[in-house]
Amino acid sequence: MKAAMIFDMDGTLFQTDRILEASLHDTFQLLRDEEKWEGDTPLETYRDIMGVPLTDVWKTLLPLHPTHVHERVNDVFQDKLIQNILGGMGALYPHTEDLLSYLAERGFPIFVASNGYPRYLETIVEYYALDRWIISSYSIEDIDSVDKGELIRKVKADHHLSHGIVIGDRRSDFKGAEANEFLSIGCAFDFSQENELREADVVVDDLIEIRDYLEKVK
Repeated sequence: MKAAMIFDMDGTLFQTDRILEASLHDTFQLLRDEEKWEGDTPLETYRDIMGVPLTDVWKTLLPLHPTHVHERVNDVFQDKLIQNILGGMGALYPHTEDLLSYLAERGFPIFVASNGYPRYLETIVEYYALDRWIISSYSIEDIDSVDKGELIRKVKADHHLSHGIVIGDRRSDFKGAEANEFLSIGCAFDFSQENELREADVVVDDLIEIRDYLEKVK
């Protein structure tokens, strides 16, 4: 079997940045309306920590708010994200479909392993018909851990994968690949950080470069 290709979703296949600002602003506007937040929406703080589990996001953005507020805000945020996807505000990164088609035609098993919630991932997959190529999408909610390495390990175990490549944009993806003895490819896209990309085995500026890389090493 050829190496499994395990993709992150946000900031790797899907341009989350296109829906993030509106979704986060609407969520924090609700808090303002309820007099539970003052000031601007902490968009830049979220950009900096993009890729961490959402439970950690709300602990960072709302450190003084109780857990039940975090849970409610998360539900609202998920609804806003999905509304904006279905409203056509999002987009796949350039050459996503070209790359996935190339991989599938050549027998590479394709999976998604993401910190995103199941309903959110399902919405993206269905809206863009990514199930033409993706065998299965895994959410961090599928395991009793917030460790991306553990999520990748579940994909590995469920499908009896002996070798694979993890494609993502943040340190958690690269560390998760390393923990499973998989290769990592870093995507220098919207949420990526230069110091984290240094930990990837390969770095690309465009998804189609993954095709070129595979052609060179086959």
